[in-house]
Amino acid sequence: MSSHYGIVAIVAVCALTAGVGAFGLRLSRTTSDFYVASRAVSPRLNASAIGGEYLSAASFLGIAGLIYSRGADMLWFPVGYTVGYLVLLVLIAAPLRRSGAYTVPDFAEARLDSPRIRRLCSVLVIGIGWLYLLPQFQGAGLALHVVTGAPAWVGGLIVAVVVLLSVVAGGMRSITFVQAVQYWLKLTAICIPAFVLLMLWLRQGQPAPVVLSEPGGGGWARPLSGFGGQDHPTYWTYSTLLALCLGTMGLPHVIVRFYTNPDGHAARRTTSWVIGLLAAFYVFTPLYGVWGRVWLPQLPHGLHPDSVVLLLPSAASPTTLGDVLSALLAGGAFAAFLSTASGLTISVAGVLDQDLLRPRLHAWTGGDAMSVQGFRVAAVLGILVPYGLSLAGASVALASAVGLAFAVAASTFCPLLVLGVWWRRLSTVGAAAGLGIGGTLALLAVSTTVLFGVPAGWPGALLSQPAAWTVPITFLVTIVVSLATPDRVPQGTGRMMVLLHGPEGLVLPATRGG
Repeated sequence: MSSHYGIVAIVAVCALTAGVGAFGLRLSRTTSDFYVASRAVSPRLNASAIGGEYLSAASFLGIAGLIYSRGADMLWFPVGYTVGYLVLLVLIAAPLRRSGAYTVPDFAEARLDSPRIRRLCSVLVIGIGWLYLLPQFQGAGLALHVVTGAPAWVGGLIVAVVVLLSVVAGGMRSITFVQAVQYWLKLTAICIPAFVLLMLWLRQGQPAPVVLSEPGGGGWARPLSGFGGQDHPTYWTYSTLLALCLGTMGLPHVIVRFYTNPDGHAARRTTSWVIGLLAAFYVFTPLYGVWGRVWLPQLPHGLHPDSVVLLLPSAASPTTLGDVLSALLAGGAFAAFLSTASGLTISVAGVLDQDLLRPRLHAWTGGDAMSVQGFRVAAVLGILVPYGLSLAGASVALASAVGLAFAVAASTFCPLLVLGVWWRRLSTVGAAAGLGIGGTLALLAVSTTVLFGVPAGWPGALLSQPAAWTVPITFLVTIVVSLATPDRVPQGTGRMMVLLHGPEGLVLPATRGG
């Protein structure tokens, strides 16, 4: 494909992101602006912004790459990504907004009255955020390499710089507008080439997709036929779905957006809109994996299956039309990297600022200005560290890498949030035990998979998709330890539960001394 159109598209998306972010500097002045956009974002705007940040490299490139290389079982990924918001809507969306917190650690401390739990949650937020950021840099490097032949590190660097300019300029308020615009940009970029490719396919009378000769390839079109050649496909499928459905509520960049709604009712409406927006996008991504079997039965040497989306238009129509469509997809892919990285940077920076940098900056300045300055310093730290790690990291399929972050989130924050919202007998010791056990088990499994690859047989299935056993263990440990330590249930639990589940606008009387 011609690199000129792709370069123009990528530059245009980066310029748009930086421009809207700079405009946010005129709107963002207070701490509330930077963290939660003053809690004044409408449901439709917030839903578009959530769709913008949630549709990451895994959604735009990774799902098609997995379907292309591994087959129909990979369709469970977009199903799980979308159903996760339904679970979030039913269980925690409105109560979490009523808590009045800025971040997940804020909620944990308010619910359990424990600074130690807050610090533990802060470590997990940073870890999950950085784990999720790695595939964004990897995807950006892949996209730029396919378009221009530039080294992979250049694409990640561009994303890091543009995101920093947007985040430090206006915080959550400006990023909300950036991500909302980028959702519609991504939807346009994915659907227009899809319709054109569909017309080309019908006009040319293309045959059914060609099955590649690879392990498990013979069952490419049959569900539960090998999960891309892996052993124990049924376990892989259900463990993946569990991680995606329950991990969504534990992703820090997803949770923080619900604090920007005016109230709990708006949070529920936002979630309903998100489900519809995600469903509209995921209609198109599997088509690219299927068409890749028609026009790209073999990828160019050295390219990962995640590149099939960008290569497909030029393969189907080796003319200017194909180059333009590929450029449009490249621009949409960069919008995905930028919007997701922006949301992750916001959530990680908020935690770094409140729990690490703010006390140290107190001596330099004071009041709200101190908080804003700390947020900006934290944003720089929050994105440069994972970018540095991405330069030395192993190459993992984008959707698989994101799936690992979902597994860690499902094994830690999901039990904490569900039990914290709905179970009044949750104790500080039980919550700490659950977070510690779930986080340790999931991170060990993830690290083993990333560093040493996927072993054969049951060890490979259990380590590469750990949610099916780590999530139940975390719930069980949290409940058992909480029941064994009833004296460690916070005294203000009843008051907090009323706040989480009471009518909107309920004002509780002040407690003694408060």
